[in-house]
Amino acid sequence: QVQLVESGGGLVQTGGSLRLSCAASGLTFSRNTMGWFRQAPGKEREFVAAINWGGGITRYADSVKGRFTISRDNAKNTVYLQMNSLKPEDTAVHYCAAKRLGYGLGDENTAGEYYYWGQGTQVTVSS
Repeated sequence: QVQLVESGGGLVQTGGSLRLSCAASGLTFSRNTMGWFRQAPGKEREFVAAINWGGGITRYADSVKGRFTISRDNAKNTVYLQMNSLKPEDTAVHYCAAKRLGYGLGDENTAGEYYYWGQGTQVTVSS
């Protein structure tokens, strides 16, 4: 049974930082492309970042480029999202997602390309 469990969300002031973690189980983690998405109230789920199997290739939404960093530790079956210079518009539930085994980057910004999802962690940025 695959499980993705996010942690690290919370309330932070504008300009602050948070580090999200996503612990995976039930996957051959080192062969799964991983991504982060987010969904604000009344809005559609949107792509944030993605990382390939080995962690050497990353992709970011334009809105977070230069502020967020995605990384992974395959020995710990964990993917991270370091979020710096947070803005109120970053407020959303942030979800970790995994593609099926062996699927690489490609359409990584499309939610439908991901097969497994976590329950999400709330990030709130106050102005």
